[in-house]
Amino acid sequence: MTITPIDLTQRLKGKVAVITGGASGIGLATARRFAAEGAIVVIGDMNPESGEAAAAAVGGLFVKVNVTDEAEVNHLFDTAQATYGSLDIAFNNAGISPPDDDSIETTELPAWDRVQEVNLKSVYLCSRAALRHMVAQQSGSIINTASFVAVMGSATSQISYTASKGGVLAMTRELGVQFARQGIRVNALCPGPVNTPLLQELFAKDPERAQRRLVHIPKGRFAEAEELAAAVAFLASDDASFITASTFLVDGGISGAYVTPL
Repeated sequence: MTITPIDLTQRLKGKVAVITGGASGIGLATARRFAAEGAIVVIGDMNPESGEAAAAAVGGLFVKVNVTDEAEVNHLFDTAQATYGSLDIAFNNAGISPPDDDSIETTELPAWDRVQEVNLKSVYLCSRAALRHMVAQQSGSIINTASFVAVMGSATSQISYTASKGGVLAMTRELGVQFARQGIRVNALCPGPVNTPLLQELFAKDPERAQRRLVHIPKGRFAEAEELAAAVAFLASDDASFITASTFLVDGGISGAYVTPL
């Protein structure tokens, strides 16, 4: 019997993927990983300069988008489908973690609202826009970026960020259940702290706060964006065909730890 070898570098061959926040961090690393696995990548981002550069690097398309604006979000997903003929993967990843989102005692309403708009409302808008096309196809994979703080409490609070990611997780679970029999999978990626420019900036300003977090990671380090991209590529692929409505933790063991190793 001849066994045909599996070419994992073509695991996403011909799939059309939209990535929000695709010009930096986890989004950019995932764009590179998707392209390496054969996908056609559409980058959605606020920044035209870095967005165009990211799209060029992966041989894809850049569409400028404010993920809090319904018309712009619809335009992003409609453009992907109209240009390439399908919409197979949506990685709803754009998010913010501003310094004025802190303890509930010090976080004012404008800061709360801004984080909810970008981190939670955008996932609602992007999922809705993606589902219009995926329901018609009766296939697709949606991956929403939540966080490990959606499943456990943090004493170094970013109150609106934490609440927004909890909302992303709950919404993802519901969508995964609701659309499972229409051939659409919806999963929540829950990263631990990732070594991205956003985290570096946050922690460079407060090394004590950084160390307070790092000491609780059993792996003893922050994740690299490429490690998250590998998880997203798995969830996007047919290798994850029986995985939906999941809380997909990629956190270096944080959520499983009572005490960390010396």
